[in-house]
Amino acid sequence: MPYQRIKFYQTGSFAVGNRLLPADLRSVQSSATRSNTLTCGHRACQGCGEALGARYALDAVMRATKGKLIAVNATGCLEVFSTPFPETSWQIAWLHSLFGNAPAVATGVAAALKAMGRSDIRVVGQGGDGGTVDIGMACLSGMFERNDDVLYICYDNQAYMNTGVQRSGATPPAARTATTPAEGPEPGNTFGQGKNVPLIAMAHEIPYVATATVADLRDLEYKATRAMDFHGARYLHILVPCPLGWGSSPADTIKVARLAVESALFPVFEAEAGEVVSATPIRRQVPVTDYLRLQARYAHLFRPEERTDVIARIQASADRNVSRFGLLQDHPERMRLPLDSPVGSAEGR
Repeated sequence: MPYQRIKFYQTGSFAVGNRLLPADLRSVQSSATRSNTLTCGHRACQGCGEALGARYALDAVMRATKGKLIAVNATGCLEVFSTPFPETSWQIAWLHSLFGNAPAVATGVAAALKAMGRSDIRVVGQGGDGGTVDIGMACLSGMFERNDDVLYICYDNQAYMNTGVQRSGATPPAARTATTPAEGPEPGNTFGQGKNVPLIAMAHEIPYVATATVADLRDLEYKATRAMDFHGARYLHILVPCPLGWGSSPADTIKVARLAVESALFPVFEAEAGEVVSATPIRRQVPVTDYLRLQARYAHLFRPEERTDVIARIQASADRNVSRFGLLQDHPERMRLPLDSPVGSAEGR
């Protein structure tokens, strides 16, 4: 169900975009009748990317399923700030599981619905990168291998934020955390460690894998909706900046997420049955320093002196993503996409 990409003429703002569009082209969030799956009263930090990502994704899934959805949530920031006992900010059927077994619990829910003959109700599992990339990896891989009819969403803020900003398998190289201090000849997180779960999911050749960020609402909503067109195991990986853990301004959450894409450190793409079918193009690749300087977790790379050697390694990683996914519009390896695809339109960013 490709959507028509919208050309926004007001530089730096989407403020007027939805109000001038036909109703069928407007985003889910622009609708007064949206489901508000995650509503007011939660305890998320100011500028929390995870709160935005969860609401955006699940509101889109709710529309796609006509409100027939059950969500299973791993322990983590999202669960803690949204459900302080005895309260909840969730307006959907919602279950809390352990830190590492959300994929297994979601699988059980889907199996129970199948046994009851309820094919109209869909299941979403969700968790942060700690509960997905590390603690829940075995359950997630099992869900993929069995091709269980579950959409699993990872809200990736690149560390264990709820317990004090410890390193996770999604923490990027050179980033400072409580367990990867900015000390020694190679400060911050070690290069060459961690896991790329979207690529791991693709290796299972499941029906649908996609990445997205909170900086592109329409792309995120499209992919959450598109995932519900498939049955079987599906995986959506959303980059959600964490001002507290990243040391960025709460006002810069969307800007930081956008720079992660425009620097090519976070490639945005879709894959079906193990093959990449589309990638969001970058009009002009920005230096990784534009992204790094906005975050205190990388401050040690710029003072007391600039670590050009470390920054060069991070830039090389971004450049590899450009080649791997053909991200630049004029790149010789740029993927050929159909004009009606959500990223192949001439109206792309």
